Amino acid sequence: MKEVYSQIGEYCLSYAKIVLTRAMRVYSQIAEYCLSYAKIGNKSLPAKFNMFNMYQQQRKDIYSLQFQSFTLILHKIPHGYYHRINRTRMKIRKIMTLPLVPIARNFGFFIFMYVLGIVCAICTLPNTKGAELYSNLWLELFADDYIACVLLSLVPGKVRPWIKAVLYFILYSIAIADVYCFSKFGSTINPSMLLLLGETDSREAGEFLRTYLTPEILQGPVGFVVGVIILHTAWGLRRRIYKLFGYRRRMLMLGRWHRWRARWFKLMPAAGIITAVLAIVAIGMSWSNKQGCHKLMTAKTVGEIEHLLTLTGHGNMYLPVYRLAFSIRSNQLAAKQITTLIAAADKAKVDSCSYASPCIVLIIGESYGRHHSSLYGYDVDTNPRQRKLEKRGRLIKFTDVVSPWNLTSFVFKNIFSMHVVGQKGEWCDYPMFPELMRKAGYHVTFITNQFLSQAKEAVYDFSGGFFLNNPVMSKQMFDSRNDTLRPLDSGLLKDYKRIKPEIGEHEFTIFHLLGQHVNYRQRYPSNQRHFWVSTYDDLRPDLNGKQKRILSDYDNATLYNDSIVDQIVKLYQRRDAVVIYMPDHGEECYEGNRGFICRNHSSAIDYDLAHYEFEIPFWVYVSPLYAKRHPQMVKEIKAAKNKRFMTDAVAHMLMHLAGISAPDYHEEYDILSPNYNEMRPRLLKGHTDYDKLREKVKKLLCLQTLTQ
Repeated sequence: MKEVYSQIGEYCLSYAKIVLTRAMRVYSQIAEYCLSYAKIGNKSLPAKFNMFNMYQQQRKDIYSLQFQSFTLILHKIPHGYYHRINRTRMKIRKIMTLPLVPIARNFGFFIFMYVLGIVCAICTLPNTKGAELYSNLWLELFADDYIACVLLSLVPGKVRPWIKAVLYFILYSIAIADVYCFSKFGSTINPSMLLLLGETDSREAGEFLRTYLTPEILQGPVGFVVGVIILHTAWGLRRRIYKLFGYRRRMLMLGRWHRWRARWFKLMPAAGIITAVLAIVAIGMSWSNKQGCHKLMTAKTVGEIEHLLTLTGHGNMYLPVYRLAFSIRSNQLAAKQITTLIAAADKAKVDSCSYASPCIVLIIGESYGRHHSSLYGYDVDTNPRQRKLEKRGRLIKFTDVVSPWNLTSFVFKNIFSMHVVGQKGEWCDYPMFPELMRKAGYHVTFITNQFLSQAKEAVYDFSGGFFLNNPVMSKQMFDSRNDTLRPLDSGLLKDYKRIKPEIGEHEFTIFHLLGQHVNYRQRYPSNQRHFWVSTYDDLRPDLNGKQKRILSDYDNATLYNDSIVDQIVKLYQRRDAVVIYMPDHGEECYEGNRGFICRNHSSAIDYDLAHYEFEIPFWVYVSPLYAKRHPQMVKEIKAAKNKRFMTDAVAHMLMHLAGISAPDYHEEYDILSPNYNEMRPRLLKGHTDYDKLREKVKKLLCLQTLTQ
């Protein structure tokens, strides 16, 4: 048998030298198989390889006949014609298989990076009802992976392994960090996390590593990423693992491998066409998302990024490496504005301060529209305590107040800055009003249930709080602040009691509530539910059961907010204090026939959107002692209650209450000043004039009434 396989191998090698076609490869492979089996000897072979036994019986006759027939065929066909046909076929085949070349050259990279992307997407899927994977994940990941392979194929072969090694290290490291952050902190890599990382020193970093980086992390989602790394490593060492097997086993494996290659060789043209079609479809389906991501990465400010994120069809940073790049970009933009803010703070001056109001409190609510306040006529009694204060003459209700934006972060930038909408420059070109309060001699306290460096709400909290949480800016603005987020706003009262001993004679305190932020059901204690689905059977018969339940949750959250605000007021009712309440913006909860909750972030603003999302409650509480000692100030507050006002100018009102004179204070923006410019355009989102919009609707309604 050894001689038989040797002869067969020799015959096939001879054919391979003669034939100038695809048959050359076939005969060469047969020769390789036969010579391998000749080395094995007369040992028994698997049944599936007994095909070679026929060569032992008929070796001379069969091969002589084959050789003669093949020779006759070659003599009958003109060599040039045959060569041209073969060359055309090879060119067609080469073109058809060309789309496979990038994958073939980077097979391991393509397979394992695709698997890594899928694993990261699954491991970072929120554990909430209705959470789904990115709809275009499979196709877009294929497109990204394929394009990466194409680029790698353009790199010289000697350099390519080193580039891939660097990419493996970067991509796997980012993936582990992303999945770990999600499993431990409930959020993937985001700008807030990078901000925290930049503020971490070596000691804190060491403590973090000792606390969190333990072997137990491999039992969670991180273990799946590590599993992909192990499989990839095994793939890279496959040749060395192959050599660990015995000679006979290696030959059998080699035979199987060559048979698989032969079959795959036949399928390559079809596979090439499928790959090309799939790549074109994947790129086409992913184009809109790539455009959205490009807009996010090329935005000029953090605020612009957040605004883009509120629009439908915004870019989805679905891979860890994309999220990291986005976070780095956001921090770069934030750093520029922080530099500007610090420069503005250094230039800020206070000429004088009379301490007209020794104790000033600003309560900033969340997602609270005026149309859901019983203080303003809502049919459901959501503000019983505030209404009592109004009846006692302690609460002065303002009737015509709007918010400049329906996004918390934008509102905070507008209300904290001395800049107002329409004024020259940007918000960050002006000092923050807490800076002026501190320079005037007030002890400034900031107690928030949102804007802490907890990295929970990705870019939204980052956009609203990066300037508040910056160490330099925070030190310039606040003397005291809390450091813990609470599940309910009642926890802020505990924070205040802890901080209170630090507060001096002249106090300015800001309470920033979680209020009625979605999810409404989580904004009030379960045992303090007063409104039910049945409450709205007569009030809102147009809503179904689920919608009524959500509406009841929102109103219950509003009622709970009323109790929290009342408790804050009680802290100051025996002091010489004035308390201002205002939410950041309004909120929709199945208003009219609009059929949705939360907010519509469309750039175009109609009257319904302005009415529900920008009109807000705004009131001032004066304690009995304050009313007694400052009758003129109380008179000024009451005189202003029906004037037009937008909360971007609340800083100038606070300056008036404190009695601060400063270059950045302007009377025309101060609603308590006799020189207040009530006709200043109230521009919603910086472009829509609210008063013109309202006047237009009023004229239209009057016209409809007359025609009827």
